[in-house]
Amino acid sequence: MSAQSEHQSVSLSVLLKRELANEKNEKPEVVILHGQASENKKGEDFTLLKTECQRVLGDGVSTYSVFGLFDGHNGSAAAIYAKENLLNNVLSAIPSDLNRDEWVAALPRALVAGFVKTDKDFQEKAQTSGTTVTFMITEGWVVTVASVGDSRCILEPSEGGIYYLSADHRLESNEEERVRITSSGGEVGRLNTGGGTEVGPLRCWPGGLCLSRSIGDMDVGEFIVPVPHVKQVKLSTAGGRIILSSDGVWDALSAEMALDCCRGMSPEAAATHIVKESVQAKGLRDDTTCIVIDILPQEKPPTSVLTQKKPMWYRNYTRKGLLCFQRD
Repeated sequence: MSAQSEHQSVSLSVLLKRELANEKNEKPEVVILHGQASENKKGEDFTLLKTECQRVLGDGVSTYSVFGLFDGHNGSAAAIYAKENLLNNVLSAIPSDLNRDEWVAALPRALVAGFVKTDKDFQEKAQTSGTTVTFMITEGWVVTVASVGDSRCILEPSEGGIYYLSADHRLESNEEERVRITSSGGEVGRLNTGGGTEVGPLRCWPGGLCLSRSIGDMDVGEFIVPVPHVKQVKLSTAGGRIILSSDGVWDALSAEMALDCCRGMSPEAAATHIVKESVQAKGLRDDTTCIVIDILPQEKPPTSVLTQKKPMWYRNYTRKGLLCFQRD
């Protein structure tokens, strides 16, 4: 056998294609840091924080993290039940033989199925409490958030800007939800105190709930649904900061104020400071809970990477499935 046949030459273009393919197949090295803080008024806020969860794949192990905030009302039973059962219901809705990319792609529909099952199972307990839920799963640089109610999840990528990863299901501010309820036969109005005087926020009748989506609330009728708003985003490798808080924070601070007041702090210090600023601004009128999550590269990237604007894709999902696919 000749030396030429033993050492076949490979063109530069082929080598470059191989290198690019290898880079695409490498699992991103991601560090997730988090902190939480709360001030309780009624003791109906609950959180779920599970980092470095693992699922076994055919060719290795995939790691993901889960963060949840459950703001209960009319008691804490629904919030506690959702905290204890929602994750298992979501995971049960995903086939076990999926690879990493397929698993991430299956998350939005699995989250919808998990929310609906959790609500159905809790309804069978015949308890009247309800809860908002904001639930986030991170896998590599991909973040998927599902939400019902008025807790809020915001993202500030390292490149700048603010992205809302949740939807606000308060009837007072969500015209689309008001239309959904009234077109289905429900009523939306304020509390009537007699003599034509109306007070308070807009509510759904029957029941009088000021939210249009929740888990539980079996006593408020068919128009309050558990189907979550779902958004999936992929960060650049520069990472970013996520703030997940109950309405006790957002009734006091805007997204910009929350991010600015804790800039440069660790997640733990940031969460504590956001809660402190919220209580100072409005007083402790409600349970006030904050989770701060930093998603970072294993090694700090060059300054140019941190400041360079990179595209970030995101998907919006609703009850009818995929609505949009967009790059900023």
